[in-house]
Amino acid sequence: MTILQEIQQTFTDMNIVSAISSTLFIILLGFFCRKRNIFNDQVGKMLSRVVLTVALPALAFNAFMKDIDAESLAERIEVLIWGVAIYIILIIVSKPMYLKYKEDRQDTLRVLTIFGSTTFFGIPIVGAIYGAEGILYASIFNIGYRIFLYSYGYIKMSGLKMEAGNLKEMFLNPIVIATFLGLFIWAFQGYLPQVSVVAEDGTTSEVAFLRIDQTAPWLFQPMTYLAQLASPLAWLAIGATLGSVKLKTAITDRTSLFYSFNKVVIVPILNIVILAILALTNILVIGDVSLGTIVIMMATPTATVAAAYAISFDRDALLASNASLLSTIAAVIFIPIWIVVINLIAATAIFG
Repeated sequence: MTILQEIQQTFTDMNIVSAISSTLFIILLGFFCRKRNIFNDQVGKMLSRVVLTVALPALAFNAFMKDIDAESLAERIEVLIWGVAIYIILIIVSKPMYLKYKEDRQDTLRVLTIFGSTTFFGIPIVGAIYGAEGILYASIFNIGYRIFLYSYGYIKMSGLKMEAGNLKEMFLNPIVIATFLGLFIWAFQGYLPQVSVVAEDGTTSEVAFLRIDQTAPWLFQPMTYLAQLASPLAWLAIGATLGSVKLKTAITDRTSLFYSFNKVVIVPILNIVILAILALTNILVIGDVSLGTIVIMMATPTATVAAAYAISFDRDALLASNASLLSTIAAVIFIPIWIVVINLIAATAIFG
């Protein structure tokens, strides 16, 4: 199949087209509502809070309500390993990226480059394209992200040592709790107490009592409804946020433009190149869905927490704000392109 045919196939795949069009349409709707003052300046923050504390935890937990097998377990472990390794690599690589900048600005640019909005921006898009399987990979991949964001990111921006309050924020926020709880149930479901459940066809099977999709549908169903709120609310919040800032000021900031290119283009390329080398040498082999999930997560704009660090600790707050805006616009443009690239790579069979 030629590249042109692959591109044509990608953009005639209704799942992909629907995911991209839904993302763009709802972001533009949020932007329009903010510009027309249908949304006030607090709506974006309010929607973000609902997504981060309710919808995304439900989405992350539900993704683990799946049967387990040796092959899927092995691939998820490899995604977890890469989810830690890539942040170590980015910490090293980001230094020469911004060597020409002074220390404070360099530190800010490095942290903003290392940490994208994988949870708020990435997971809804991954879910729209790859469904529950993609969300599961994204949730596992994000474990390393959270460890480094609340440790390295905090230390680098604050100039302080780790504090008890930051450790609490690292491990006791709703998304982390939901991810680890879901991961535990999924990985150890064969060792948990079993109960008998009757399927729709009348057959009986034994499942772990914590598999609420099987044992407590009355609880699983409302969590499913909450999980379905994640994407539309996140996209509305992104649009509302874009509608609150001045593009003219940001677009003239060359440093923010340079950063945005690094964040949504160079970082994903780095992931693809290293993962391809690891796959070809059989050191670490992941599947096409895992690769797509990782690339989308890595192509996300500035993480909200990273930008908040810059503002809170007075580490070039204006740069952080401009970078956040421009990288969000760049991500909306480039993520559809990355989806095409992922499909082209999948056709080469480099990844399993």
